[in-house]
Amino acid sequence: MSAREQEPSSDKNLEQNKQEKPLSFIGMVIATGFTGGILWSGFAYICYMFSFTKIEPNIILEPWAVGNWKETWLGIVISILAYGLISIGVALIYYAALRKLKSMWVGAGYGIALMLAVFVVLNPLFPGMKGITETDYITLITIACIYILYGVFIGYSISYEENELQHHFEKEEQPSQ
Repeated sequence: MSAREQEPSSDKNLEQNKQEKPLSFIGMVIATGFTGGILWSGFAYICYMFSFTKIEPNIILEPWAVGNWKETWLGIVISILAYGLISIGVALIYYAALRKLKSMWVGAGYGIALMLAVFVVLNPLFPGMKGITETDYITLITIACIYILYGVFIGYSISYEENELQHHFEKEEQPSQ
């Protein structure tokens, strides 16, 4: 055998020697927002299927789409994807305003604030959705829980990564002993 065959390869062009570039912090925020939107809107749809809530998740299409296709599987999939896209903006707002706060309660409060924004401010956009005072308690409690879990998911994920990033930079700044 030649010496080249016996030694482990140190060629940086080989696939096994390449390292993936880490996702930027903003990229992580976007991925967290999209994932959170899809995850929790999918969970909301399951809650609707089991009659825990009377608000259909595809209500997001109501102001913009016409036709009965919204009630089919295609409408549900497009609705869930739309929540994922909107959730990117929600995550970026959290990143800009609250990322340095490390408490899970900040995320829960953010979720409640989002729920109130939807039920109070954006309610006129959705004629099929009753106001907060006209909605039954089971629906309100279910929706509040989903928004709280969604807010904690977004908030804690972003705050955790911010904390890890700060911890990493603090370690690099310390002189080695």
